[in-house]
Amino acid sequence: MTGPLAGLRVVELAAVGPSPQAAMVLADLGAEVVRVDRPAGARGLELGDQGMTDPALRGRRSVTLDLKSDAGREGVLALVEGADILLEGLRPGVLERLGLGPQECLQRNPALIYGRMTGWGQDGPFARAAGHDINYIAVTGALQAMGRRDQPPSPPLNLVGDFGGGSMLLLLGLLAALYERNTSGRGQVVDAAMVDGTVLNSHPIMALRAIGAWQNERESNLVDGGTPFYGTYACSDGKYVAVGALEPQFYAVLLEGLGIAPDEFAPQMDRSGWPAMRQRFIDVFARRTRDEWAEHFEGTDACVTPVLDWDEAARHPHVVARGSWIEQDGVLQSAPAPRFSRTPGSPGNAVPEVVELEDQVARWAR
Repeated sequence: MTGPLAGLRVVELAAVGPSPQAAMVLADLGAEVVRVDRPAGARGLELGDQGMTDPALRGRRSVTLDLKSDAGREGVLALVEGADILLEGLRPGVLERLGLGPQECLQRNPALIYGRMTGWGQDGPFARAAGHDINYIAVTGALQAMGRRDQPPSPPLNLVGDFGGGSMLLLLGLLAALYERNTSGRGQVVDAAMVDGTVLNSHPIMALRAIGAWQNERESNLVDGGTPFYGTYACSDGKYVAVGALEPQFYAVLLEGLGIAPDEFAPQMDRSGWPAMRQRFIDVFARRTRDEWAEHFEGTDACVTPVLDWDEAARHPHVVARGSWIEQDGVLQSAPAPRFSRTPGSPGNAVPEVVELEDQVARWAR
C-alpha cells in the first residue's frame, strides 16, 4: 500500500453507509483494512451482485465470520490484537451483546482506537432508534432550512448527515485519537454521531443567526436561495446555471456579463430590490443555452457555472484535469482525496480480496 497511512491496520465490521466510506478513505490513504463480512451476506450496498461493485469497498481484504458464534467472536478479537483501529457502524448495544464492545476489545489491545459510527450517538433518548440521513438532519435544524419557501423541506441527497456529518467526522476523530495515542500509548473510543457532525457543520448559520442575519423562513437568506445572486437559473434549453456572486466585486462582474447596469436595481444587499433583480436575472438567463452561458462566463469572476448531471460531471474539463473521477471495473467513482505531495494515495483493488482469518492474524502478529 502507498499513502500517508501506510502501516496503519484497521478492522472494519461490515455495515452500510458512512463507516464503509470511512474505511475506504483510510484504505485509499494507505491503511491495510480488513473487512469482517457476515456469512453469505451481501456486501456493499446490499444490491445483490451489484453490491460487489460498490466503490466504498475498494482497497480491502475480507474475512468471513459469524459474529454470533464463539469462533466468530474470537476471530474478531484475534484481529483486534494486531490492529490500530476498529470501525463499526451498528446500533448501540449490538456489539456489547456479542461480547465485542469496547471493554472486551480494549482489554485485548489497550492501544486500540475503537471507532463507532451512528446517526444518533451512543446515548440519548433516540440512541437505539432506527433512522436515516433525513431523520438525523431533521432534528438538527438543517433540513428545515433546505428547499423552496412554499414547498416541504427538500432532502439534500444523503451527503449532509451520512457523509459530511458522519464519515468525515469519524475520520477526524480516528486520526485525532491516533495522534493522542502517540503521547499516552493508550487507545480510546471515538463516538461519532451524524447529529453531532451536522450541528458542527452548521456553525456558519449559527454565526449569522447571532447577528440577526439569518431568518427561519426558507429562501430568505444569503445561501439558501433567498438572494438573486446565489441560486440557479433556467436557460433556453431547459438546463440550469448556478450563480454564487455573493461578494460585491463578483456581483459587479455578474451584472457586466449579463449586460445589466448597476444602477438598474437598489444596492446589492437591499432586500427591497431583490424581487425585481431576480425577475431580471430569470429573463436574461432564459435567452441563451446553459453551455453558451458557461462559455460566456468562463475565465471571469462572476461565479457562474453550469449545473451538470453525473455523466456530464465526469467529462467536465476541470474535473478531468484534476482526475477527480476514476473508473474501476466499469464503475465511475471518486479518486482518492485529499492529494499528498510525497505520499499519494491509491484506490487499491476494486473489490475486497478474500483471505483466511488465520493468514490475516499471522500477518499482523506482533
